[in-house]
Amino acid sequence: MALNITRPNGTQDVLPRDVYKWHTVEQIVRGTAETFGFGEIRTPSFENTELFMRSVGETTDVVQKEMYTVTAKESSFTLRPEGTAGAIRAMLQNGLMNEAMPQRVYYILSCFRHERPQAGRLREFHQFGVEMAGSELPCADAEVILLAKTILDRLDIKNIKLYINSIGCPECRKNYHRALREYFSERKENLCETCLERLEKNPMRLLDCKVKSCQEVGKDAPVTLDYLCEDCSAHFDGLKKYLDNMKVEYTVNPRIVRGLDYYTRTVFEFVTEEIGAQGTICGGGRYDGLIEQLGGKHVPALGFGMGIERLLLVMDSQNCDYFNEKKCDLYFATMGEKAFQKAMELSIQLREYGYRVDYDMMNRGLKAQMKYANKIGAVFTAVIGDNELETQKVRIKYMESGEETEISLDNLPLVFEEIYLNKMLDFMDENSDSDARFAFMGDGDIS
Repeated sequence: MALNITRPNGTQDVLPRDVYKWHTVEQIVRGTAETFGFGEIRTPSFENTELFMRSVGETTDVVQKEMYTVTAKESSFTLRPEGTAGAIRAMLQNGLMNEAMPQRVYYILSCFRHERPQAGRLREFHQFGVEMAGSELPCADAEVILLAKTILDRLDIKNIKLYINSIGCPECRKNYHRALREYFSERKENLCETCLERLEKNPMRLLDCKVKSCQEVGKDAPVTLDYLCEDCSAHFDGLKKYLDNMKVEYTVNPRIVRGLDYYTRTVFEFVTEEIGAQGTICGGGRYDGLIEQLGGKHVPALGFGMGIERLLLVMDSQNCDYFNEKKCDLYFATMGEKAFQKAMELSIQLREYGYRVDYDMMNRGLKAQMKYANKIGAVFTAVIGDNELETQKVRIKYMESGEETEISLDNLPLVFEEIYLNKMLDFMDENSDSDARFAFMGDGDIS
């Protein structure tokens, strides 16, 4: 039987020629989160299964259908299906909730859900997320939403709509749940088996069902905004006021409930119509009871998750700019063993300066080496042979223009740095673009 060495269904490989796109997104989300005062947190890729059962909710699709769980002896572990539960667990376990509030963390991590693979929905996917703990004020909700919008703006993604809603607190939801049970009980014959099971336990989950017949029934279901208590209504009005002050455009969508049980009050989504059915590229909200539910004291909290694969799909569809792929700064073409050893010595020195340097390791001829230098997009090249070793001088060629500069081999690292920086400044002056530096450093083809 033939050995199956293909990647598992629902996963993908990111190759060196494509990883610069990921680097672009990762640099922008990290940098933006840090300007908002968030620090990075890293958590295990698996947690005790009970963590997700208690936080995400036993009646959610994630817990009932999508988790990857393994039992080892008497313990049950689950690959994380989302980032919030693990982040909050880590903040609790490591004492962050006892420090100055608000506590703000962000993460970039892989998540795992057993779903039918399709565009924008993988079984292993990657997520950027943030969590803010400590503030119950609507200004915190507005700040977190503004962070998400700022990231999307800096990625230059267009045609994104922000939808907001409030699903209330546990107290005002009691009346809402009662209205939902009454509504759906009269239409049981059109509900799927899963929704029939959820009707008594958690009727809000019916609004998140992916079955078309259930979605059709749910179109005329009662909406949360009609059942908000006075405090929740005031909180939602405060959020809208702050978003208006920030000039963040939004639409109130009373059908948004999100797919996880820990949400309270504010829920929101950033949605696009450019990548098909999986149009939500960012979703989040408030979860004021989660920390207490996981064993901590009552601390209000909120956050969001942003799917990196979906961001990349939208960016590709809109031809957004990426920081160009990092390629070779200087390529040494060599003739003879002594020249090869000199190139190796100089490469070690230049790499200490942070330059990406390459030389021939395939025993090619000079013409083939220069062809290879073009193929890898080398910004500069230098040929070293017997003459260069004898004179201790080498000509550095700027590949874009063909301009050459003769420098001493002894001073090459220092002089090359000056040549490189001057060309970079010239390029930036010609392009007058904030990303010109990345374009110069990243690609030998800078026409």
